[in-house]
Amino acid sequence: MQKIKRFYESAGSAPAESGYGVTLDGRPVRTPAKAPLVLPSAALAAAIAAEWQGQDKEIDTASMALNNLACTAIDIVGPQRTRIVDDLVDYGGHDLICYWNDAVDDLLRRQQDHWQPLLDWAAQELNAPLVKTCGIVSQDQPPESLAALRTAVEHHDAMALTGLAAAVQASGSLVIGLALSRGRLEAEQAWMVSLLDEAYQQERWGEDAEARKRQAALHQELDAAGRFLSLLREGVSAESA
Repeated sequence: MQKIKRFYESAGSAPAESGYGVTLDGRPVRTPAKAPLVLPSAALAAAIAAEWQGQDKEIDTASMALNNLACTAIDIVGPQRTRIVDDLVDYGGHDLICYWNDAVDDLLRRQQDHWQPLLDWAAQELNAPLVKTCGIVSQDQPPESLAALRTAVEHHDAMALTGLAAAVQASGSLVIGLALSRGRLEAEQAWMVSLLDEAYQQERWGEDAEARKRQAALHQELDAAGRFLSLLREGVSAESA
């Protein structure tokens, strides 16, 4: 990836039309598609400004996860909202935490301890009871539950939908993503429960460098998504106060 030399002295945030903007030497930042980078939360704008301020002599865009998520929300997720909602609901139709181990062992006990509370939460809080199964054979979910999951996903605006999508793609679970979005799980917990099966297998058979690298990348993605969603919720809380 080509790096760009740093061309500004200071980054900051400031009120903008319909939200909060990020500035470089007083000039507003725009997205790759040249749209104004306007955030709904002052806290998120400040955090993105801190990413810009933290750059060295060269700008490493890969290190600016919050900025990248915000630009994705404006340039991609907003215009393609319907498709992205459909894709996320598809995850719910075959959710990771519905596929349990078929043997009575320590893995099954861990699934009971960590996955069952999330399934209970989905049934109670989202009105979306999901059917669990053993093994890898596909399990169809009740249409009413999928409709309830769609309603939960559609409740997100473009910014929050972007954070949710990042969490779902990293974890492989719509339920885990929604739990992170609603503050039911922290990012560290989401990462742990999404890798429950894999961690168990590594304990038994050992791990390799490639697996560690992939898991670390997923950890970073979930951490960024969790922070992004938390900063958005902080903005909503401030408006409600």
